[in-house]
Amino acid sequence: MNTPKELRYSKEHEWVKLEGETARIGITDFAQSELGDIVFVELPEIGDEVVANEPFGSVESVKTVSELYAPISGKVVAINEDLNDSPEFVNESPYEKAWMIVIEPANASDVDALMSADEYASLIKED
Repeated sequence: MNTPKELRYSKEHEWVKLEGETARIGITDFAQSELGDIVFVELPEIGDEVVANEPFGSVESVKTVSELYAPISGKVVAINEDLNDSPEFVNESPYEKAWMIVIEPANASDVDALMSADEYASLIKED
């Protein structure tokens, strides 16, 4: 499994990349492999508030529909419109093409509570 070292990870299999004053969020390589072929992605609107550990959208695969959980709280400032027409990006490129939302974190230090790549790799070995 691909777990980039520069990212932080949640137990719900979302990743966070801090980019200055914002945080980019998506689902992990492990999550997309467990879900199977993604056919639809539902994301919040720009301006919506997301709350840590609460659903902010969903992904639909050929197997199931799964909620997306916000790893940190904040205001949505961008969504990945490309996923409307190309949900398969989630399977092909979970860390590059398939980022889901960008938020302005309510508290940037919340990211520190998330797992490192090594901690996340240990978690998914247990699954």
